[in-house]
Amino acid sequence: MDTVIDKLSEIEAAAQAITDEANVRKKAFAQEMDQKTKAFDAELEQETSARIRKVQESMEADMNRKLAQQKADSDALVRQIAENYEKKHETYAEALFKAMIKE
Repeated sequence: MDTVIDKLSEIEAAAQAITDEANVRKKAFAQEMDQKTKAFDAELEQETSARIRKVQESMEADMNRKLAQQKADSDALVRQIAENYEKKHETYAEALFKAMIKE
């Protein structure tokens, strides 16, 4: 009878040791996964920030090109209007004067 109790005691101790070891491994695995998750999150954050910065730079460059084109177009139109005025301002004034006299 004592032998059976001793064997049961040994089995229980072995089971407890296995359970304790499993808990230690489980805790270590949880810590490892937590570290890997944090590392993944940090890497993802860096990649996302880099992509956002790249898109912003691209959009800003595109906006600056468009703005420069609009300024060039505007300057050309102002020059064209000024040239037209210089060439034809007397004709415009005369036509306006005639229109005013007729009324």
